[in-house]
Amino acid sequence: MALIERFQKVTDVTYWEGQIPMSYIYTVGRAGEKFFREMINGKIFGAKCNQCNLIYVPPRIYCEKCFERLEENYLEVGTKGKVHTFTQCYETYDGVRKEVPSIVAVIRIDGTEGGFVHWLGEVEFKDVYFGMPVEAVFKDKKEREGSILDIKYFRPIK
Repeated sequence: MALIERFQKVTDVTYWEGQIPMSYIYTVGRAGEKFFREMINGKIFGAKCNQCNLIYVPPRIYCEKCFERLEENYLEVGTKGKVHTFTQCYETYDGVRKEVPSIVAVIRIDGTEGGFVHWLGEVEFKDVYFGMPVEAVFKDKKEREGSILDIKYFRPIK
């Protein structure tokens, strides 16, 4: 069945096989620009809502609670946080089995709302736990590009 044909029932649609050729440019937006620009300097920035007294990492344009505009309220939040959740990855993005599995976690920076997904390093999977304190390990300054990958991984704080 071609994509342009009209479906009579929603149960007729399960999936569509094929390729959709497209080109695109991903923009990080105004809040993301500040976030990634500061990554080059080895800093993590958030956006603070003065109404709710919440700090969002990654930064946002508006507060999720009260819709206050946050664009001019960026601040450095430090590089330490806690493991919110975690898992182990046995395959690469291409579906190739890894020799050594990696640990992926959602990290919530201390004193902030939100969080982001990143690797854990310098730790064995059996030693990871919810709430484990961690800190960002950045690449060498000359290797940074203004990307989330400027952080090599998060390591446990001993």
